[in-house]
Amino acid sequence: MKEFLKPRIVVSKCIEFDSCRYNAQMISSDFVKLLKSFVEFIPVCPEYEIGLGVPRDPIRVISYDGTLKLFQPSTEKDVTDKMVEFSNSFLNGLPEIEGFILKSKSPSCGVRDVKIYTVKGPQPESPKSSGFFGKAVLNKYSNIAIEDENRLTNSRIKQHFLTKIYALRKFNEVKKSNSITELIEYQTYNKLLFSAYNQKEAKELGRIVGNIEKMAIEKVIANYEFHLYSLLSKPPKCGPNVNILFHMFGYISDNLNKNEKEFFFQSIDKYRKGQVPLSVPTNILKAWVLRFDEKYLENQSFFQPYPDGLLSLEDINACDVRDYWE
Repeated sequence: MKEFLKPRIVVSKCIEFDSCRYNAQMISSDFVKLLKSFVEFIPVCPEYEIGLGVPRDPIRVISYDGTLKLFQPSTEKDVTDKMVEFSNSFLNGLPEIEGFILKSKSPSCGVRDVKIYTVKGPQPESPKSSGFFGKAVLNKYSNIAIEDENRLTNSRIKQHFLTKIYALRKFNEVKKSNSITELIEYQTYNKLLFSAYNQKEAKELGRIVGNIEKMAIEKVIANYEFHLYSLLSKPPKCGPNVNILFHMFGYISDNLNKNEKEFFFQSIDKYRKGQVPLSVPTNILKAWVLRFDEKYLENQSFFQPYPDGLLSLEDINACDVRDYWE
């Protein structure tokens, strides 16, 4: 069984950690609850930290003369400066982390769906924006995994989030080691997974590891990190996943009979049509990999990019004509 390092994730404290919302309630999230045994969480409630208390009167992001402010209508308090100061101080004091799970629609923590109000009335303007803490997170940590609890109910987004935080957690250990040997091992372990994500960037990562230019290890790792972030910026689509499955199938196809091959092809077709998750053809292939002792394939992260216990039975990662990624 593979051992995984625990990613470090900052989470809005009101999500499964404390009843600290403005109404003294706590948000339920099955995903965050499940994650507690697999990651190191760093909970935070920016609104409480700037002294607004629990319970508290709601705050809003308002547009004032073209400038966004964080305002508490009931008290007419402008808490913009306090929130900006806290956000910068908190984020600058963090250890190395791999991701954030923030409260959706929150004027402090929201990442992308926060209402903007006008000074003169209650109706929000369009478009929506980020909360003040959420915006600081995006500015400082744009390359790591950042999501809100609502989007993480979507299986494709959830699985990409998990893949990314575990890939980054391991890479951060490689970076700390400053070892070309460990970087080569990391690239080898993730080669097929990375090819499914972005074949162009995967090839570039392989070229960087080859280090034909004989650059210093610090420059090699920095260059690798830049392209790794680019590769992991969006989840893989159906086509590249199918290509990798067929690529691996080529290693063992000569050992299979006609019926076994047809069974595998049918599973691929069902995956393409959105009838089964990616795990169906992947698990069929993994069984053959173990049966025929294909060590190179057996050790590929494509088969297990994160701990098995992190996905529930209802999670589906099938091909879908809809693209939830923004």
